[in-house]
Amino acid sequence: MTDKEKSSNRIVIVGAGISGVSAAESARKTDQKARITIVSREPELPYYRISLTRFLAGELSEEQLPLHPQQWYDERRLQLLRGVEVTAIDVANKILSLGNQDTLPYDRLVLSMGAHAFIPPLQGGGKKNIEVLRTRKDAEAILEKAYTNRHCLIIGGGVLGLETAAALVRRGMDVTVVEAFAWLLPRQLNRPAGERLSGYVESLGIRLICGARIEMFAGEEAVTAVVLESGETLSADMVIVTAGIRCNSSLARQADLKVNKGIVVDSRMGTCDADIYAAGDVAEHRGIVYGAWMPALQQGRVAGINAAGGTADFPGVAPSYIIKVLDIDLFSIGEIHPADGSCQVFEEHDEDRYACFVFQNFHLVGAILMGDTSLSPRIRALIENRVRCREILIEAGSGRDIRERLQAGVGGK
Repeated sequence: MTDKEKSSNRIVIVGAGISGVSAAESARKTDQKARITIVSREPELPYYRISLTRFLAGELSEEQLPLHPQQWYDERRLQLLRGVEVTAIDVANKILSLGNQDTLPYDRLVLSMGAHAFIPPLQGGGKKNIEVLRTRKDAEAILEKAYTNRHCLIIGGGVLGLETAAALVRRGMDVTVVEAFAWLLPRQLNRPAGERLSGYVESLGIRLICGARIEMFAGEEAVTAVVLESGETLSADMVIVTAGIRCNSSLARQADLKVNKGIVVDSRMGTCDADIYAAGDVAEHRGIVYGAWMPALQQGRVAGINAAGGTADFPGVAPSYIIKVLDIDLFSIGEIHPADGSCQVFEEHDEDRYACFVFQNFHLVGAILMGDTSLSPRIRALIENRVRCREILIEAGSGRDIRERLQAGVGGK
């Protein structure tokens, strides 16, 4: 057996989100003989985390959540350890310590532990009925409490917060969303698009408060209200915090891997240890923790190929979002908040859609599409390939002009 065959013989993947499962699948395709093990802290089959709000809304059943049935793993000879937590990494001896007192040796290791929900350190944060939505167990707990609690307050007006709000309104709850920023989806939308979305959110019966911050949670053992910094008190039988995520990087820190916002990786998804890779929400590539489904999938594939002895690179992508929020199609990519006057901004408003195109030095650097996202592949290609768009910009006076030229396939020069 060659050194290369030895090094890829035992591949262990910690974490069974989309990055972990895609790493396992790609590793198997690369090396048919490797012994591949996926270790999952959760007891269920790996599932679509992005579908938890649809599960909350009753659109999906429990049976529709898993990524694959058990048979899929068996057919690919992927050992899946469920309900098992990795407690330590012995880098020198290449051994994982498990919560059930067992150990698991590896030759190559892929860390894909994902992230956890961030709860701001506010007074009263330990009270009952303050929930997060990150796992299937979280979703089940929220559903159980939704049957006995009528007033729900959601902290955070991002994608997860809005989708959770819509799901619970369908369950008959009174829902209020509090967003600290001045408009919804501040990471993905500019103010005009965010305010346009607000009107639709409120039409669904969701109360919306933007530009407000929570000061504390009120109540005895269980939360009964939240108090805003303005002094206003909002009643709530249940509070759901959707205020962002933090990487599950403690294992990597304990193993002395390089960690910044996430586990620092190169374009091969390699860490500072030659036999350890990281992918998905726990990984930081070129200073970016993407926290999104498609980059996690792509990073997992790259990590799995390289862990199995192949060669692949993750080139990085312009931060982008293709999302469907409350039945509205949204696409956002790149620099949507121009930093200075060197940018040209073109907007298009009509009854059914909104578009914003941001150019700098004859290059398209950012865009928002709302309602009609059919141009998203073309826009992504122009931005990621750094195409000079002088021909598209010639005599353009509005966002409608830009859209029409993009639809017509006008080139970039």
